Amino acid sequence: MLVGIEGGRARARHVLHAGETAYCALAWSEDARVPTTAEEVAAQLEATTSFWRDWLGRAVIPDHELAPMIQRSALTIKGLTYMPTGAAVAALTTSLPETPGGERNWDYRYAWIRDSTFLLQALHYLLLDWEADEFMQFLADVDRNEDGGLQIMYGIDGRRDLTESVREDLSGYGGSHPVRVGNAAFEQRQNDVFGAALDSFLLHSRHSQRLPRRLWPLVQAQVECAKNVWRQPDQGIWEARGKPRHYVSSKLMCWLALDRGVQLANIRGDAELATSWAQTASEIKADILEHGVDKRGVLRQHYETDALDASALLAAMFGFLRGDHPRLRATVLAVAEELTENGFVLRYCIDETDDGLSGKEGTFIICSFWLVSALVIIGEPERARVLMERLVKAASPLGLYAEEFDVGTGRHLGNFPQAFSHLALVEAAARLVVAEGLAEVAG
Repeated sequence: MLVGIEGGRARARHVLHAGETAYCALAWSEDARVPTTAEEVAAQLEATTSFWRDWLGRAVIPDHELAPMIQRSALTIKGLTYMPTGAAVAALTTSLPETPGGERNWDYRYAWIRDSTFLLQALHYLLLDWEADEFMQFLADVDRNEDGGLQIMYGIDGRRDLTESVREDLSGYGGSHPVRVGNAAFEQRQNDVFGAALDSFLLHSRHSQRLPRRLWPLVQAQVECAKNVWRQPDQGIWEARGKPRHYVSSKLMCWLALDRGVQLANIRGDAELATSWAQTASEIKADILEHGVDKRGVLRQHYETDALDASALLAAMFGFLRGDHPRLRATVLAVAEELTENGFVLRYCIDETDDGLSGKEGTFIICSFWLVSALVIIGEPERARVLMERLVKAASPLGLYAEEFDVGTGRHLGNFPQAFSHLALVEAAARLVVAEGLAEVAG
């Protein structure tokens, strides 16, 4: 078989006669192990198929029309997990553009602590407790900052230095520059990291019915870090490269850190510490409700603007406000009606946000799934179902999602496949399934 190179493509043609078998093996180096016979190819394919079917058989998937999408997301999450450490990367690619031809190109081949709470929620919902245990061990083993706090992201091997560089020798996907290796966001101040970590600790403790002794110092350190920094501005959940702001989502996640810390302290039996942390949690909540709400009663992006931000939906998902609270309802409906393109959610309006970058971006898949969850929480399950159906139709032919979706072209944008998108899908589907089950019982 002869292989011809045509620009960026390799082509080959081979004629098979009756009874003949052929196979093709692609490798990244001459030293890579590849099958040498058709029988070996068949055996490897069978072993691969058996592994994934057996693994998926361990998961508990609801008997529901959304089951195929939940299964695909479970497989994707597993595929994004590095087995030697238990770390899960945000995506498998670098520099796939959020804006074709633009500069919004990032390296997502790292493990974000922010993803931890959503990852643990998905794994425990699917009863994949072994994977949850492995990820918790990864969190417990990584090196911390001088103040005891977790870095916002790590390499899959736990390394902290993710210095960003640019590959000038690469043209970039579709001519999009730059092509980045590393991610400078690892040095940013993002105050939401502590809440994400502590919510994941509480989730895991509830499911395992124990709080490992080795985790308690880590819990204390994260709570104290949140307690010390919650009044300070930061770069926010979206890692804006503009001026630090008092982002509502960051304040909310600091509240989450103290609130979850209280519950973990109660599990440990430390009433005095729980009381102290509860007082700080109340202070943070009062500050958000005083400075982080606009005249309409809608949670804003940060304290110096009335701009909307989809991260405000986290107030519903983390129980910051009750589902029937008028401010929460107003916030969810404002996002649904004012921060969408053809029903799909933007993370924010780029002309109202100093993110330090230029160029347009697509709607954010994770934010649309967050809206599904939030609509269920405020008692709008039918609106949630309609949006979920649209999101399912927007999936790739293999049932996968990137970070963003261009509603004008139907094109997926950004790194692919995106863990955050699939984690949010599992949670949104779970909330819909539960809501429908409760409606059937009540009816």
